[in-house]
Amino acid sequence: MSKSDDNGFKAAYLKLSKKDLTGKVHQAEEILKNCTLCPRNCEVDRTAGERGFCRTGDKPFVSSWNPHFGEEKPLVGRHGSGTIFFAYCSLGCLFCQNWAISHAGEGNIVSFENLADTMLTLQHYGCHNINFVTPTHQVPMILRSLEIAIEKGLKVPLVYNCGGYESVETLTILDGIVDIYMPDFKYTDPQVALEYSKAGDYPFVAKAAIREMHRQVGDLVMDNRGVALRGLLVRHLVFPEGLAGTEEVVKFLVGEISANTYTNIMAQYYPCFQAVKKPPLDRRITDDEYRRAVKSAIDAGLKRLD
Repeated sequence: MSKSDDNGFKAAYLKLSKKDLTGKVHQAEEILKNCTLCPRNCEVDRTAGERGFCRTGDKPFVSSWNPHFGEEKPLVGRHGSGTIFFAYCSLGCLFCQNWAISHAGEGNIVSFENLADTMLTLQHYGCHNINFVTPTHQVPMILRSLEIAIEKGLKVPLVYNCGGYESVETLTILDGIVDIYMPDFKYTDPQVALEYSKAGDYPFVAKAAIREMHRQVGDLVMDNRGVALRGLLVRHLVFPEGLAGTEEVVKFLVGEISANTYTNIMAQYYPCFQAVKKPPLDRRITDDEYRRAVKSAIDAGLKRLD
């Protein structure tokens, strides 16, 4: 199913009782005391000022927010996706195109009320969704702010826009809250993942995370305008010399998730941050490399390519 009349649509979080939502907030906040929110499992007490890999405490740390028109069409629609960019990250990608945010921590600590009001402002602008970018390490802060935003009238779908390096335990807390999951699936080779993102377990972790995401929300469903309401959307960035393992990625999606997985095979890789010193990541991909990646997706049987 790909299209739906949105007249009866209700965001997942509005179907939760206030008690159940509060329980999820407390569950997530408790994790901060011995942090295992992401697969790094740093086990630091972020409520006491200790810092792990993500270098983030227990308050929202926001870089920027705006109606975004450069996302996938089902998210953008006519009025844009309401993106909120969170600072720092649980991955260490040396090619990061948002390195000033994810590595350098460009941004500011804000209050829960401020983050809630940001969501409402984006909704007021007409954005079709609230799109949390790099939310993994800030899930408890997002949930606490969401409680406030709901009381003030938030009603649009929530997008969890992440790098794919997710803890299934944390994702389970988000079950019944997130409407649209949009993970990357970056690599299938552990050595490549270790070298370029400091995460040798990435392929295993990403597969488990995407399975859980699809279990929760299923294939992407859109309204009669083509705007996403609920479901899974996977991004896969093509790297030079096939380093991303595209063929294995698409076979996994078809074989273990769904042939109807909405998938964006992305061509926009360019050398950024430290990649300029790391051949072959020191160059853009060729037309032929991109064509082969798309052909792999089609040959594997993926039916919905962005």
